[in-house]
Amino acid sequence: MLKMYNTLTREKEEFHSIEENKISMYVCGPTVYNYIHIGNARSIVSFDTIRKYLEYIGYDVNFVSNFTDVDDKIINAANSEGITTQELSDKYIKAFYEDIDAINVDHATMNPRATEHIGDIISFIEGLIEKEYAYVSDGDVFYRARKFSNYGQLSDQNIDELEQGASDHISSDEFSKKEDPIDFALWKSAKDGEVSWESPWGNGRPGWHIECSVMSTKYLGKTFDIHGGGQDLEFPHHENEIAQSEALTGQKFVNYWLHNGFVTVENNEKMSKSLGNFVTVHDLVQEMDPQVLRFFLSSTHYRRPVEYSKTNLEKASDNLDKIKTSYSNLKFRLDKSQDIAAKLDQQLFDVKTKFVESMNDDFNVQNALTAIFDLVSISNNYLDGSEVSKTDIENLMNLMQEMMNIFGIKLNSEESLSDDIQTMVDQRDEARANKDFATSDLLRDKLKDMGVILEDTPQGTRWRIDG
Repeated sequence: MLKMYNTLTREKEEFHSIEENKISMYVCGPTVYNYIHIGNARSIVSFDTIRKYLEYIGYDVNFVSNFTDVDDKIINAANSEGITTQELSDKYIKAFYEDIDAINVDHATMNPRATEHIGDIISFIEGLIEKEYAYVSDGDVFYRARKFSNYGQLSDQNIDELEQGASDHISSDEFSKKEDPIDFALWKSAKDGEVSWESPWGNGRPGWHIECSVMSTKYLGKTFDIHGGGQDLEFPHHENEIAQSEALTGQKFVNYWLHNGFVTVENNEKMSKSLGNFVTVHDLVQEMDPQVLRFFLSSTHYRRPVEYSKTNLEKASDNLDKIKTSYSNLKFRLDKSQDIAAKLDQQLFDVKTKFVESMNDDFNVQNALTAIFDLVSISNNYLDGSEVSKTDIENLMNLMQEMMNIFGIKLNSEESLSDDIQTMVDQRDEARANKDFATSDLLRDKLKDMGVILEDTPQGTRWRIDG
């Protein structure tokens, strides 16, 4: 039985989808004013891993993730670059797809943009005004947070403490416009020179929180299965989404709330653009194997923090290399396997059972990885035998790739050697056959310097690309 930790109830709950064998899932996407950093990528990879597993166990997942393509950061960045906000957003949306493709993240079913839904947003706000959950103040529209009886439930915050915190942090101009310090903006009146749209309250643009309420309910329905995002979005963003959506529809907004942990750096500090301590995926995939980055981000439980460091990246690289090497060894023996009876069926069944049970327990990827390394051990021990079953080899390879697909790792990529290097490998084989060990060792060392590692096995010489 699949269970997941619901932030709203603070309990691990059995999962039941609204519609049998189908899941509606919304994850807050990026504000597209810069390249995504690995803190952003943590959330993207976490929910891609979850989505891949849900599809693996048979669900049809309708996965929606938005682009915030208008806000203060985008306006400021566009002004700085001397281009329009749309040109800036288009630039970084294109870069977003390039970056997630590099780390093998599946595209969402839909990536709606806030600016494409201004009419929907205005209609949504009009509905909240009509129900007296929102009010107009000097061209702005604010939500009456205190009117929503469950405000603060998701983030487990006391409304009086929220009032004190809000009073300490809002400007005198904003304070004078609000009925209550904890009220939040649904629509912001335009400043001179800013991008804006016409509305019943004057020219302006939507607040941040309203766009997700509008787009998620438009494409997934008034109530949907799963809403995900980073822990930093619990308050105020997701809290406000609940208040807006349930006030308008009168129905429960989301059944299961999932939040991923941060990526931290030195001194356990959260990685973020605002702190200036971020590393972009765009840069990292040029400097390192993108699969290592993907494995690093996907191999820690989604609710736990991930510490970004050179040491931890190297550990991820080493662990991934062990799995890839085991798979390559299986592939190498496949051509030399025999049509004899398989004998690993029970062991493979046990490994798969352990993997599924682990992932069913709130997507416990670390225990699932233990099952994968159990399979690596089974493979390595099996390959020590002089005779191997073709069926066993194929089943080992299929199961290993099947499980690693959940982590976004492709093991069956086709690698080949250039003609010159293949000639050197063949020359070394000939030297070994002629017992010319001096030439054999010289060629082996030259190949190693070129990044090609040779392994001599009873079935012949095999090679792999170092790193």
